[in-house]
Order: sequence, then C-alpha cells, then structure tokens
Amino acid sequence: MKHRIEAVVTDIEGTTTPIAFVHDVLFPFARQRLAEFCRAQANDPAVAAALAQARDLAAQPDLDNARTVELLLNWMSEDRKAGPLKTLQGLIWKSGYEVGVLQGQIYPDAAEELRRWQARGLPLYVYSSGSEEAQRLIFGYSDKGDLRPLFRGYFDTRVGAKVEEGSYRAIADAIRIDPAAILFLTDHAGEVAASLAAGYQVVRLDRSLPLEHFEADAASAVAGSFSVVETQLSPGA
Repeated sequence: MKHRIEAVVTDIEGTTTPIAFVHDVLFPFARQRLAEFCRAQANDPAVAAALAQARDLAAQPDLDNARTVELLLNWMSEDRKAGPLKTLQGLIWKSGYEVGVLQGQIYPDAAEELRRWQARGLPLYVYSSGSEEAQRLIFGYSDKGDLRPLFRGYFDTRVGAKVEEGSYRAIADAIRIDPAAILFLTDHAGEVAASLAAGYQVVRLDRSLPLEHFEADAASAVAGSFSVVETQLSPGA
C-alpha cells in the first residue's frame, strides 16, 4: 500500500461473498416469495410503505398491490437498484435467515482477515448496493458466524451510486478519514475507477485467480484473496 491504512471499506458481492450466492440463492428466494409475502403482510406498515414508494417511483399511483408486485418483479428482472424493492427483498430475506433457510456465504480468507484487521484495531466498513439491512443479514447469519461486530458501519446506495466518485468522498466524510488512508476492496472495475478518483487506495479482488496472486500498478492492484492483501498492508496498519 502507498500510505498507511487507517480504515478498510469492503464490497460484498464477488468480494467477501460468492456472486452465485447473491444471484442464484438470494434473488430467486425473494422473487419466488414476493407476491405471497406482499399479500400476507399487506397491512404491515413497512410493506405498505414500500409498495406505495414503488408506485410513486413508477409514477403509477393507481396501481393495486397485485399490479405493484408485477412492477417489482419486472424491476427484479432488470436488476434495478430501487429502494422499495430492496426494502421488500430485505424483509423476505430476514424471514429466511431467521428460520435457518438462508445462511450467508463468506469466503474463508475474507472472514479470517476481517477478524484479524478488527482485532488489530483497524476500522472496517461495508459499502454495497444491497440495503444496509441486507448487509447486516448476510454477515450476521453467515456460515462463518456472526460477523456484524467486526464492522463499525454500513453504507448502501443512499450515499450514492457505487460508480460515482462523490459516493466515496461522502463515505470518507462520514467516517472522518482522509480518502488516501482508506483501502477499498471490490471486484468491480467501475467501482475501482470511482474510488480511485476519490483518492482511495484500491484493490480489485478477482476470485478466478490463485489465492496468492497480487499484481500492482501505479494506481491500484489486483488480488486473488484477502490473505494476500494482508501481506501488502503497511507495517502497523
């Protein structure tokens, strides 16, 4: 690393967690249950509010609940990052985690190094396109135990889109750490570019590479695992 690291911000999908878990487990789980969940929980204030927000966002205030669910299912097919959809997905996932049907998947090297960094006193944060609630669920009900105590805070797209430089500046402002002293870990090239533009130190995780792979250039680096990132941290980071 070019400078001492004072905080680590990590992405989830493809970074701490296999992409397949999100796309092949979480998304289908929510999709299959969305209609019935909205029918059964129609009077729940959080569900009613999310459905109303979806109608407002679509500028279709006259939709009934059934047609609003159809709208939400279309948004899921489009992988649209819409707040009310994320809210409902999170509520459905919560029910699945709580009864043990779902369990968050975390790469072993990620869990090991996150624990190591937290024990060292390095502040850890999460920034994901999934809602803050969804982030807490995946780490709280993980196959590596409850990892929530490792993190000092969570950020989602309410702080800004993940491919926009301003989002990373907003996070740095929120945690009161100079961007140059923040290490961001992600698998996404667009997020690499945006966080670099904001002044972060950045490592792109490529899970197709050997765990020990590490390659750096003048701007950023590519690593095969969190474990090899650990070997690159400044002494005492």
